[in-house]
Amino acid sequence: MSDDLPSPSPAVTLETTTFWDATREGRLVLPRCDECEFVIWYPRRFCPACGSRRVSWFDASGTGTVYTYTIVAKGAGAYRDAGPYVVAFVELDEGPRLMTNIVDSPESVFVGQRVGVAFTPTEDGTALPRFRTI
Repeated sequence: MSDDLPSPSPAVTLETTTFWDATREGRLVLPRCDECEFVIWYPRRFCPACGSRRVSWFDASGTGTVYTYTIVAKGAGAYRDAGPYVVAFVELDEGPRLMTNIVDSPESVFVGQRVGVAFTPTEDGTALPRFRTI
C-alpha cells in the first residue's frame, strides 16, 4: 500500500534548509519573489522569472490538484519492493507543480483530484511532503 513507502532522508542544501526545517514542524513553505511575486519551485536564492535576489518564504496552503501521475509497479533502490505506488505532479494552489507521491490507493487517483499535504517523517527528523485526497 502507498502509506508504506520508504522515507529516505533528503539531501539538504543551503537553498533548501528553510523548506526542510519547516517540514520538521509539519509546515509546507515556499519561496516567493519580493519583486514580481513569482512563487518559486524548486527552492533557490534568486527568482527564475525576473532574476531578483529578493526572495522570502511563506506558509503555503498545502492543497492542490493532481496535474499528472503514473502508477509505478516495480520501483528501484529503496523503492524496489514498494509497488504499486503513485508518483505525481501536484499543482499547488499557489501555482508551482511539485513532484511527489499520492498515498491513497493507486487505483483511486485521477487527474484533477483535490489533494492535501500529508507529511511522512524521515530518520533525520525532516518529513517528506506527500499528498492524499481531501
